[in-house]
Amino acid sequence: MRLIRWLLLPLGLLGFTTAAAEPLKVVTSVAPITNIVKNVGQDLVHVHGIVPEGTNSHTFEPAPSDAKYLRDADIIILNGLHLELPTIKLAEKVRRPTTPILLLGDNTISRKDWKFDFSFPESEGHPNPHLWPNVYLAQRYATLVRDALVELDPANRKRYFANTTAYLAKMSKVDAAIFDCVASIPPKNRKLVTYHDSFAYFAPRYGMEVVGAIQPSDFSEPTAREVARIITQLRQVGVPAVFGSEVFPSRVLQQIAREAGARYIDELADDDLPGASDDPNHSFLGMMKRNMEILTRALGGDPGCMAGVDVRNLF
Repeated sequence: MRLIRWLLLPLGLLGFTTAAAEPLKVVTSVAPITNIVKNVGQDLVHVHGIVPEGTNSHTFEPAPSDAKYLRDADIIILNGLHLELPTIKLAEKVRRPTTPILLLGDNTISRKDWKFDFSFPESEGHPNPHLWPNVYLAQRYATLVRDALVELDPANRKRYFANTTAYLAKMSKVDAAIFDCVASIPPKNRKLVTYHDSFAYFAPRYGMEVVGAIQPSDFSEPTAREVARIITQLRQVGVPAVFGSEVFPSRVLQQIAREAGARYIDELADDDLPGASDDPNHSFLGMMKRNMEILTRALGGDPGCMAGVDVRNLF
């Protein structure tokens, strides 16, 4: 609890009152957060994400070389909600005493709003940390980042606010388009079955139901008994598609989908941005747009619901 209380202190109490003479050095974790910080800070920040795209962020262990980035950082911005515990441990060891650690998830929802499920059972005490697929909550991430950067670099307050205002407008359009996508899906098909449950906060926002997640909490393959139970459950609820991910390849997911009479779709992403790194659509919002096109098509909706939505980065 000591760590969380310290992390929630206003950054202004830590003594940052002077303007930055050069771009702020920001260390982040997963790609969606890295991308949000870049859109808010733009050329005022130099951002280093230590979790490579396509990596299982739940089992990620920072490399010894990451200690240098954490030691040199002006601020460390992470998701929190127990996602990056090894990274926080290393950061607490090597960071400068005045370098703040901002946990976005812990500052966005309270403990009573934590979600638990098969992949994140309450008995183990680790909540589902995937807030960002809920774009409304991701907007809170952006404003938290803005306020933290302003505390560190008050001379550029107007630019941070202008950047964030423009970015929030883009996010609002994506948020609205997601509602349109879900509305185009037949009500009986508005059900999600995924391998890794990344949509626990997404589903209630947009009117979908997470029927289940297949990956156990220890990130192993489900047992034969669990597979049989899942197949029976899916047959009962009649889901049209089961969604996997390239980040979490599963030998059994295709079998589960086939025996449940559902399509197997392995293209959804929760922290892997689309396209090459220099592509302007290589963005958190681009990831959400692509996810919705895939999801909507598979569930019988209109994938054109995202047509014309601008998901390009601002930087």
